[in-house]
Amino acid sequence: MRPFPFRTRPAARGFNRALNNGIRAVSPATKSSLATAPKRIVVKLGTGVLTSGIGQLDTARIAAICAEIAALRSAGSEVIVVSSGAVGLGMGALKLERRPKEIAKKQACAAVGQSRLMQTWQAGFAKHGLTVAQVLLTHDDLRVRSRFLGVQETLRQLIGYNTIPIINENDTVSAAEIKFGDNDTLSAMVASLTQANCLVILSTAPGLIDMKGTGKIVPVVEKITPEIEAMAGGTTSETAVGGMVSKITAAKLATKAGCGVFIASGSEPDILARLFAGRAPGTFFVPSGLPLEAKKQWLAYFQRPAGTVFVNAAAIPVLRDQGRSLLAVGVTGAKGAFAAGEIVNIASPDKVTFARGKCAYGSDEIAALAGKHGDELASLYPSRKRLEVVHRNDLVLL
Repeated sequence: MRPFPFRTRPAARGFNRALNNGIRAVSPATKSSLATAPKRIVVKLGTGVLTSGIGQLDTARIAAICAEIAALRSAGSEVIVVSSGAVGLGMGALKLERRPKEIAKKQACAAVGQSRLMQTWQAGFAKHGLTVAQVLLTHDDLRVRSRFLGVQETLRQLIGYNTIPIINENDTVSAAEIKFGDNDTLSAMVASLTQANCLVILSTAPGLIDMKGTGKIVPVVEKITPEIEAMAGGTTSETAVGGMVSKITAAKLATKAGCGVFIASGSEPDILARLFAGRAPGTFFVPSGLPLEAKKQWLAYFQRPAGTVFVNAAAIPVLRDQGRSLLAVGVTGAKGAFAAGEIVNIASPDKVTFARGKCAYGSDEIAALAGKHGDELASLYPSRKRLEVVHRNDLVLL
């Protein structure tokens, strides 16, 4: 496997100093491979990577991963960690053999396990003179624009202070309506908001396997097609959620934001160093050529739309090909209850969502304005300065 297409830069002078600080778990191959490591990397670790059983931390593996990340840091890469494991550790401490289905019980497990998880990470990185910073998020922290910008600035400051941010979903307070669903999705969102060059998802899976064809790992995915999605499966782990389905979803989000994604086994030795040298088994998802601008990334990937606005067939090329605003004349109706200013999906007559944006009108107004021309709409809403249903600056194609 050839090295992946990241921008190269000179090998960092601090590499030997990092080795002298006790990074013994990294092989000699690391030195050459780190020269081509991306500038900013998000590393997501699943519960199965961090534990050897329910509630049992795999301390040797965690120590090795900390050593690899410390080497990357010393070579000049900025690294953010998205770590699962809090619920699983809490299950072990509470002597539970199955992941609870009740939200309150899962929240209790997370409350018990999160402090143990952070203690483990701090102990692992302290050997390399690195400080960790705990960041717990709910979906609302990224859905609400002001909070999204606050999280973005906090992470920027933490990276500036040379810490290792350790991010996890705030499972202790997360209810269904504010959950990400899984940490694969969370890691892709973090990669997007921090404009990371690469997202590395380490799990018990060695990559995307072509189960209906060769039975081998698919080394490179240029584009995520329905055939690629069909290769994914779920998970049967008692402590984990998601599986390959959630990883493919995360890859779709991150690659559209211009971030390359690698899925590999966390049990592989020197996985990060070998990855950036192009010698690691796993699947690499090629990033899109041009990432969306920041505001449109937020509109596209960090929202839970409140409803759907349907348009006629004539409106689709106007939005998709001409980059115009959505006008009332192209609207046919709406689904769901939403207020003016909320985020909505925009769907074709056959109910296929192809865009998303901030709607200037509430759902109760859509029936009255649907199909109206500009002068008719102006007479209905004489005090409105802007009559677009969704302005092009607040609209993104999916």
